[in-house]
Amino acid sequence: MNYNLTDPYEIARYIKEVKKTTPVKAYIKGTLEGCDFGSIEALTSGELNILFGEYSEVSNFIKANEAKISTVKLENDRRNSAIPMLDISNIEARIEPGAIIRDKVFIGKNSVIMMGAVINIGAEVGEESMIDMNAVLGARAKVGKRSHVGAGAVVAGVLEPPSKSPCEIGDNVVIGANAVILEGVKVGNNSVVAAGSVVTEDVPENVVVAGTPARIIKSVDDKTKGKTEILDDLRK
Repeated sequence: MNYNLTDPYEIARYIKEVKKTTPVKAYIKGTLEGCDFGSIEALTSGELNILFGEYSEVSNFIKANEAKISTVKLENDRRNSAIPMLDISNIEARIEPGAIIRDKVFIGKNSVIMMGAVINIGAEVGEESMIDMNAVLGARAKVGKRSHVGAGAVVAGVLEPPSKSPCEIGDNVVIGANAVILEGVKVGNNSVVAAGSVVTEDVPENVVVAGTPARIIKSVDDKTKGKTEILDDLRK
């Protein structure tokens, strides 16, 4: 079934209709040779067995073969999950441990995704941009090239409340720590959002905004550029 993932209602329908999954890993000590694993993936070596599959199937398998099993350790990190994590194995970017990136996200070349960052479905991160620790990009949020979304900052998504227009962060933008960009807001190229600001309206290019709600306090000048420099070495 096809979904228009540029529409928040279509994204919601996709999440509603997609098959939910609770994948688990089971570490089992026991003699399972000759057992029927069905659709469960199994790695076995003597009494050491590692199973990968849906919780219901793995649980039923363990119950059916409990006489052959001495020890079980189950691991799972989600329950009835609708959207898988993005396959990052071939992405040309630096993605640190603990980043949570859902499927259908675009990560540009030489971008940096730091520990604890959360990037929701349909979001886009441009080339050489950094999403810092614990920052959040909501569904379909867009970040341009060579921008920096500071630690703990939030760029709102389109899902709830639903919005047809995603947040868009331009090129060479710096968003300070713990700033919040509200639904549908656009931040122009080369602008700076001060730490802790709450941005409720569009921000033009080449300005600095600060406060709650954020207001323009100055144009970007050489002093601003010196304090908000993007470091190439972090993107190699």
